[in-house]
Amino acid sequence: MSRQKKNPFESFLKKYFSVESLNDFNLGLPKRILIVRQHNQLGDMLASVSLFRAVKESFPTAEVTLIASPENFYAVTKNKFIDKLFVFDKKKIFNPFYIIKLFRVLRKKYDVAIVPATVAISKTSCILAAFSNTAIKIGPASLNGKENYISYLFHYGIDLDWRVNPDAHVSDFILDIVRPFKVTTKDFKSRIEFDQKDMDFARNFALQLEGEKLVGFHVGAGKPQNRWPMENFLELIKYIKEKFKAKIYITGSSADRNEIEFLRDNLNFEAGYFINRSIPEIAALISISDLFITNDTGIMHVAGATETPQISLFGPTNPFNWAPLGNNKFFLRKSDLVSDIGVDEVISLCNSILNSRDKEHAK
Repeated sequence: MSRQKKNPFESFLKKYFSVESLNDFNLGLPKRILIVRQHNQLGDMLASVSLFRAVKESFPTAEVTLIASPENFYAVTKNKFIDKLFVFDKKKIFNPFYIIKLFRVLRKKYDVAIVPATVAISKTSCILAAFSNTAIKIGPASLNGKENYISYLFHYGIDLDWRVNPDAHVSDFILDIVRPFKVTTKDFKSRIEFDQKDMDFARNFALQLEGEKLVGFHVGAGKPQNRWPMENFLELIKYIKEKFKAKIYITGSSADRNEIEFLRDNLNFEAGYFINRSIPEIAALISISDLFITNDTGIMHVAGATETPQISLFGPTNPFNWAPLGNNKFFLRKSDLVSDIGVDEVISLCNSILNSRDKEHAK
Protein backbone atom coordinates (compact mmCIF):
# COMPACT_ATOMS: atom_id res chain seq x y z
CA MET A 1 0.00 0.00 0.00
CA SER A 2 1.58 3.26 -1.15
CA ARG A 3 1.57 6.56 0.66
CA GLN A 4 3.25 9.93 0.59
CA LYS A 5 6.65 10.40 2.18
CA LYS A 6 6.53 10.88 5.94
CA ASN A 7 6.76 14.47 7.16
CA PRO A 8 9.36 15.47 9.78
CA PHE A 9 6.85 15.25 12.63
CA GLU A 10 5.90 11.68 11.72
CA SER A 11 9.59 10.81 11.57
CA PHE A 12 9.92 12.27 15.06
CA LEU A 13 6.97 10.20 16.29
CA LYS A 14 8.37 7.06 14.73
CA LYS A 15 11.80 7.58 16.28
CA TYR A 16 10.80 8.55 19.81
CA PHE A 17 7.29 7.17 20.43
CA SER A 18 6.99 3.91 18.52
CA VAL A 19 6.44 0.93 20.81
CA GLU A 20 6.84 -2.81 20.53
CA SER A 21 3.77 -4.72 19.33
CA LEU A 22 2.27 -7.18 21.79
CA ASN A 23 0.02 -10.14 21.06
CA ASP A 24 -0.90 -11.72 24.40
CA PHE A 25 -4.05 -9.54 24.85
CA ASN A 26 -3.65 -9.55 28.62
CA LEU A 27 -4.27 -6.26 30.42
CA GLY A 28 -3.98 -7.64 33.94
CA LEU A 29 -5.83 -5.55 36.52
CA PRO A 30 -5.28 -1.92 35.55
CA LYS A 31 -5.70 0.71 38.25
CA ARG A 32 -5.73 3.75 35.96
CA ILE A 33 -7.15 3.83 32.44
CA LEU A 34 -6.95 6.68 29.94
CA ILE A 35 -9.49 6.95 27.09
CA VAL A 36 -8.89 9.55 24.37
CA ARG A 37 -12.09 10.45 22.50
CA GLN A 38 -11.51 14.10 21.57
CA HIS A 39 -12.68 13.49 18.01
CA ASN A 40 -16.24 13.80 16.63
CA GLN A 41 -19.40 15.38 17.98
CA LEU A 42 -22.06 14.98 20.66
CA GLY A 43 -23.73 11.89 19.18
CA ASP A 44 -20.43 10.08 18.71
CA MET A 45 -19.50 10.70 22.32
CA LEU A 46 -22.87 9.46 23.59
CA ALA A 47 -22.38 6.33 21.48
CA SER A 48 -19.13 5.80 23.39
CA VAL A 49 -20.94 5.25 26.69
CA SER A 50 -21.06 1.51 25.99
CA LEU A 51 -17.26 1.52 25.90
CA PHE A 52 -17.01 3.42 29.18
CA ARG A 53 -19.52 1.03 30.72
CA ALA A 54 -17.64 -2.04 29.45
CA VAL A 55 -14.37 -0.75 30.90
CA LYS A 56 -15.96 -0.09 34.29
CA GLU A 57 -17.74 -3.45 34.33
CA SER A 58 -14.49 -5.26 33.52
CA PHE A 59 -12.33 -3.19 35.88
CA PRO A 60 -14.71 -1.74 38.52
CA THR A 61 -11.95 -0.39 40.76
CA ALA A 62 -10.01 1.32 37.98
CA GLU A 63 -9.93 5.10 37.75
CA VAL A 64 -11.04 6.14 34.25
CA THR A 65 -9.82 9.43 32.80
CA LEU A 66 -11.38 10.70 29.57
CA ILE A 67 -9.86 13.26 27.22
CA ALA A 68 -12.70 14.88 25.28
CA SER A 69 -13.10 18.01 23.15
CA PRO A 70 -14.99 21.32 23.47
CA GLU A 71 -17.47 19.91 20.95
CA ASN A 72 -18.36 16.70 22.80
CA PHE A 73 -17.37 16.81 26.48
CA TYR A 74 -20.79 18.05 27.65
CA ALA A 75 -22.27 14.74 26.49
CA VAL A 76 -20.63 12.97 29.42
CA THR A 77 -20.65 15.54 32.20
CA LYS A 78 -21.77 13.81 35.42
CA ASN A 79 -21.38 10.39 33.72
CA LYS A 80 -20.84 7.77 36.42
CA PHE A 81 -18.44 5.72 34.28
CA ILE A 82 -15.96 8.61 34.01
CA ASP A 83 -13.91 9.53 37.06
CA LYS A 84 -11.92 12.40 35.58
CA LEU A 85 -12.58 14.51 32.49
CA PHE A 86 -10.13 16.73 30.63
CA VAL A 87 -11.11 18.90 27.67
CA PHE A 88 -8.43 19.06 24.99
CA ASP A 89 -8.77 22.35 23.12
CA LYS A 90 -6.47 22.80 20.13
CA LYS A 91 -7.01 26.56 20.29
CA LYS A 92 -5.21 26.66 23.63
CA ILE A 93 -2.06 24.74 22.73
CA PHE A 94 -0.01 27.95 22.68
CA ASN A 95 -1.19 28.90 26.16
CA PRO A 96 1.61 27.84 28.56
CA PHE A 97 -0.76 27.48 31.53
CA TYR A 98 -3.04 25.19 29.53
CA ILE A 99 -0.09 23.13 28.28
CA ILE A 100 1.02 22.58 31.87
CA LYS A 101 -2.45 21.25 32.74
CA LEU A 102 -2.42 18.98 29.68
CA PHE A 103 1.06 17.74 30.53
CA ARG A 104 -0.02 16.86 34.07
CA VAL A 105 -2.91 14.79 32.73
CA LEU A 106 -0.80 12.99 30.14
CA ARG A 107 2.17 12.30 32.39
CA LYS A 108 0.11 10.78 35.17
CA LYS A 109 0.97 7.09 35.34
CA TYR A 110 -1.65 5.00 33.51
CA ASP A 111 -1.79 1.25 33.06
CA VAL A 112 -3.84 1.31 29.85
CA ALA A 113 -4.66 3.93 27.20
CA ILE A 114 -7.47 3.35 24.68
CA VAL A 115 -8.13 5.28 21.48
CA PRO A 116 -11.48 4.20 19.98
CA ALA A 117 -12.59 4.95 16.42
CA THR A 118 -15.95 4.76 14.65
CA VAL A 119 -16.37 7.04 11.60
CA ALA A 120 -12.72 8.13 11.32
CA ILE A 121 -9.33 7.64 12.93
CA SER A 122 -8.25 10.71 14.87
CA LYS A 123 -4.52 11.28 14.44
CA THR A 124 -4.64 13.81 17.28
CA SER A 125 -6.13 11.23 19.65
CA CYS A 126 -3.44 8.72 18.67
CA ILE A 127 -0.71 11.27 19.35
CA LEU A 128 -2.15 12.31 22.71
CA ALA A 129 -2.18 8.65 23.78
CA ALA A 130 1.39 8.27 22.55
CA PHE A 131 2.51 11.25 24.63
CA SER A 132 0.86 9.82 27.74
CA ASN A 133 2.79 7.96 30.42
CA THR A 134 1.03 4.65 29.82
CA ALA A 135 2.27 1.08 30.09
CA ILE A 136 -0.08 -0.41 27.45
CA LYS A 137 -1.53 1.58 24.55
CA ILE A 138 -4.43 0.33 22.40
CA GLY A 139 -5.63 1.96 19.19
CA PRO A 140 -6.78 1.40 15.63
CA ALA A 141 -4.44 -0.27 13.16
CA SER A 142 -6.98 0.36 10.39
CA LEU A 143 -10.58 1.39 9.82
CA ASN A 144 -12.59 -0.18 7.00
CA GLY A 145 -9.39 -1.30 5.32
CA LYS A 146 -7.72 2.13 5.52
CA GLU A 147 -4.41 1.79 7.32
CA ASN A 148 -3.52 3.96 10.30
CA TYR A 149 0.03 4.90 9.38
CA ILE A 150 0.90 5.83 12.97
CA SER A 151 -0.33 2.59 14.52
CA TYR A 152 3.28 2.02 15.61
CA LEU A 153 2.31 4.24 18.55
CA PHE A 154 0.27 1.35 19.99
CA HIS A 155 1.28 -1.88 21.67
CA TYR A 156 -1.95 -3.32 20.31
CA GLY A 157 -3.14 -2.11 16.92
CA ILE A 158 -6.69 -3.31 16.28
CA ASP A 159 -8.25 -3.63 12.82
CA LEU A 160 -11.74 -2.14 12.85
CA ASP A 161 -14.12 -2.82 9.97
CA TRP A 162 -17.77 -1.82 9.64
CA ARG A 163 -17.93 -3.94 6.46
CA VAL A 164 -17.94 -7.14 8.51
CA ASN A 165 -21.39 -6.18 9.80
CA PRO A 166 -22.61 -3.04 7.97
CA ASP A 167 -25.74 -2.75 10.12
CA ALA A 168 -23.94 -3.00 13.46
CA HIS A 169 -24.95 -0.28 15.89
CA VAL A 170 -22.21 2.22 16.66
CA SER A 171 -22.43 1.45 20.40
CA ASP A 172 -21.65 -2.18 19.53
CA PHE A 173 -19.00 -1.45 16.92
CA ILE A 174 -17.03 0.84 19.23
CA LEU A 175 -16.40 -2.12 21.54
CA ASP A 176 -14.33 -3.86 18.84
CA ILE A 177 -11.30 -1.89 20.04
CA VAL A 178 -11.37 -3.77 23.37
CA ARG A 179 -13.12 -7.05 22.52
CA PRO A 180 -9.81 -8.88 21.94
CA PHE A 181 -9.15 -8.28 25.66
CA LYS A 182 -12.56 -9.74 26.62
CA VAL A 183 -13.72 -6.29 27.67
CA THR A 184 -17.40 -5.95 26.73
CA THR A 185 -20.91 -5.33 28.02
CA LYS A 186 -24.43 -6.54 27.33
CA ASP A 187 -25.85 -3.05 27.75
CA PHE A 188 -25.27 -0.87 24.69
CA LYS A 189 -27.66 1.89 25.75
CA SER A 190 -26.41 5.41 26.12
CA ARG A 191 -26.65 7.29 29.41
CA ILE A 192 -26.89 10.90 30.52
CA GLU A 193 -26.82 11.89 34.16
CA PHE A 194 -28.97 14.72 35.49
CA ASP A 195 -29.59 15.79 39.06
CA GLN A 196 -32.55 17.17 41.01
CA LYS A 197 -31.67 20.74 40.06
CA ASP A 198 -31.89 19.81 36.37
CA MET A 199 -35.20 18.03 36.95
CA ASP A 200 -36.68 20.94 38.91
CA PHE A 201 -35.74 23.32 36.11
CA ALA A 202 -37.35 21.01 33.53
CA ARG A 203 -40.56 20.59 35.54
CA ASN A 204 -40.90 24.33 36.12
CA PHE A 205 -40.51 24.93 32.40
CA ALA A 206 -43.17 22.31 31.56
CA LEU A 207 -45.61 23.77 34.13
CA GLN A 208 -45.65 27.05 32.23
CA LEU A 209 -47.02 25.37 29.09
CA GLU A 210 -50.72 24.94 28.42
CA GLY A 211 -52.02 21.48 27.60
CA GLU A 212 -52.09 17.89 28.77
CA LYS A 213 -49.52 15.56 27.22
CA LEU A 214 -45.96 16.90 26.96
CA VAL A 215 -44.46 16.52 23.48
CA GLY A 216 -41.07 17.85 22.39
CA PHE A 217 -39.52 18.49 18.98
CA HIS A 218 -36.00 19.09 17.76
CA VAL A 219 -36.33 20.64 14.31
CA GLY A 220 -32.71 21.55 13.61
CA ALA A 221 -29.66 19.50 12.63
CA GLY A 222 -26.01 20.27 12.06
CA LYS A 223 -26.15 18.69 8.60
CA PRO A 224 -28.69 20.30 6.23
CA GLN A 225 -29.41 16.94 4.56
CA ASN A 226 -30.67 15.62 7.92
CA ARG A 227 -33.33 18.31 8.35
CA TRP A 228 -36.94 17.31 7.72
CA PRO A 229 -38.75 20.22 5.97
CA MET A 230 -40.01 22.88 8.33
CA GLU A 231 -43.40 22.92 6.61
CA ASN A 232 -43.75 19.27 7.59
CA PHE A 233 -42.81 19.98 11.20
CA LEU A 234 -45.28 22.84 11.29
CA GLU A 235 -48.14 20.62 10.06
CA LEU A 236 -47.17 17.84 12.48
CA ILE A 237 -46.88 20.15 15.51
CA LYS A 238 -50.28 21.73 14.82
CA TYR A 239 -51.84 18.27 14.52
CA ILE A 240 -50.32 17.02 17.81
CA LYS A 241 -51.43 20.19 19.60
CA GLU A 242 -55.02 19.91 18.41
CA LYS A 243 -55.44 16.13 18.53
CA PHE A 244 -53.92 15.53 21.97
CA LYS A 245 -54.23 19.00 23.55
CA ALA A 246 -50.51 18.69 24.05
CA LYS A 247 -48.00 20.96 25.70
CA ILE A 248 -45.52 21.62 22.90
CA TYR A 249 -41.88 22.56 23.35
CA ILE A 250 -38.96 23.00 20.98
CA THR A 251 -35.33 22.25 21.82
CA GLY A 252 -32.45 23.87 20.01
CA SER A 253 -29.55 26.28 20.10
CA SER A 254 -28.51 29.50 18.44
CA ALA A 255 -27.48 27.41 15.43
CA ASP A 256 -31.17 26.57 14.89
CA ARG A 257 -32.24 30.22 14.83
CA ASN A 258 -33.87 30.13 11.39
CA GLU A 259 -35.92 27.02 12.15
CA ILE A 260 -37.04 28.35 15.52
CA GLU A 261 -38.03 31.73 14.07
CA PHE A 262 -40.06 29.93 11.41
CA LEU A 263 -42.09 28.21 14.12
CA ARG A 264 -42.50 31.39 16.16
CA ASP A 265 -43.86 33.13 13.07
CA ASN A 266 -46.18 30.36 11.91
CA LEU A 267 -47.57 28.54 14.95
CA ASN A 268 -51.02 29.74 15.97
CA PHE A 269 -50.39 29.01 19.66
CA GLU A 270 -47.65 29.64 22.22
CA ALA A 271 -45.09 26.83 22.32
CA GLY A 272 -42.23 26.57 24.79
CA TYR A 273 -38.70 27.15 23.52
CA PHE A 274 -36.00 25.32 25.46
CA ILE A 275 -33.03 26.98 23.79
CA ASN A 276 -29.30 26.86 24.62
CA ARG A 277 -29.86 24.69 27.69
CA SER A 278 -27.35 22.20 29.11
CA ILE A 279 -27.43 18.57 28.04
CA PRO A 280 -28.50 17.35 31.53
CA GLU A 281 -31.36 19.88 31.54
CA ILE A 282 -32.50 18.79 28.07
CA ALA A 283 -32.33 15.14 29.10
CA ALA A 284 -34.37 15.88 32.23
CA LEU A 285 -37.09 17.62 30.20
CA ILE A 286 -37.26 14.85 27.62
CA SER A 287 -37.42 12.26 30.41
CA ILE A 288 -40.74 13.68 31.68
CA SER A 289 -42.25 13.96 28.18
CA ASP A 290 -44.81 11.68 26.58
CA LEU A 291 -43.09 11.78 23.19
CA PHE A 292 -40.06 13.36 21.55
CA ILE A 293 -39.64 13.78 17.78
CA THR A 294 -36.29 14.70 16.27
CA ASN A 295 -34.11 14.88 13.22
CA ASP A 296 -31.00 12.70 13.02
CA THR A 297 -28.67 14.91 15.05
CA GLY A 298 -26.97 15.15 18.44
CA ILE A 299 -30.12 15.76 20.49
CA MET A 300 -31.53 12.54 19.02
CA HIS A 301 -28.88 10.71 21.05
CA VAL A 302 -29.69 12.74 24.16
CA ALA A 303 -33.33 11.68 23.86
CA GLY A 304 -32.16 8.14 23.19
CA ALA A 305 -30.55 8.06 26.62
CA THR A 306 -33.97 8.54 28.27
CA GLU A 307 -36.90 6.13 28.56
CA THR A 308 -39.26 8.48 26.73
CA PRO A 309 -40.91 7.24 23.50
CA GLN A 310 -39.10 8.75 20.56
CA ILE A 311 -39.40 9.10 16.79
CA SER A 312 -36.19 9.82 14.86
CA LEU A 313 -36.34 10.95 11.24
CA PHE A 314 -33.55 9.68 8.99
CA GLY A 315 -32.30 10.54 5.52
CA PRO A 316 -28.80 9.65 4.28
CA THR A 317 -27.57 7.99 7.50
CA ASN A 318 -28.09 4.28 8.20
CA PRO A 319 -30.49 4.18 11.19
CA PHE A 320 -29.40 0.65 12.08
CA ASN A 321 -25.99 2.16 12.88
CA TRP A 322 -27.14 5.30 14.67
CA ALA A 323 -30.80 5.22 15.77
CA PRO A 324 -31.32 5.12 19.57
CA LEU A 325 -31.86 1.67 21.07
CA GLY A 326 -34.92 0.62 23.08
CA ASN A 327 -38.41 -0.86 22.78
CA ASN A 328 -40.03 2.58 22.61
CA LYS A 329 -37.46 4.07 20.25
CA PHE A 330 -38.74 4.33 16.67
CA PHE A 331 -37.23 5.63 13.45
CA LEU A 332 -38.59 6.43 10.00
CA ARG A 333 -36.56 6.39 6.79
CA LYS A 334 -37.69 6.20 3.17
CA SER A 335 -34.54 7.08 1.21
CA ASP A 336 -31.44 9.23 1.35
CA LEU A 337 -33.82 12.21 1.20
CA VAL A 338 -35.33 12.82 4.62
CA SER A 339 -38.03 14.88 2.88
CA ASP A 340 -39.39 11.64 1.40
CA ILE A 341 -40.87 10.84 4.83
CA GLY A 342 -44.51 11.92 4.67
CA VAL A 343 -46.26 13.88 7.40
CA ASP A 344 -49.02 11.28 7.40
CA GLU A 345 -46.50 8.54 8.24
CA VAL A 346 -45.19 10.45 11.25
CA ILE A 347 -48.73 11.30 12.37
CA SER A 348 -49.72 7.64 12.19
CA LEU A 349 -46.78 6.63 14.40
CA CYS A 350 -47.47 9.50 16.83
CA ASN A 351 -51.09 8.36 17.15
CA SER A 352 -50.00 4.80 17.86
CA ILE A 353 -47.51 5.85 20.53
CA LEU A 354 -49.66 8.41 22.32
CA ASN A 355 -52.80 6.28 22.22
CA SER A 356 -50.84 3.36 23.65
CA ARG A 357 -49.67 5.57 26.51
CA ASP A 358 -53.29 6.47 27.23
CA LYS A 359 -54.14 2.77 27.49
CA GLU A 360 -51.18 2.14 29.79
CA HIS A 361 -52.19 5.00 32.09
CA ALA A 362 -55.79 3.78 32.15
CA LYS A 363 -54.78 0.39 33.59
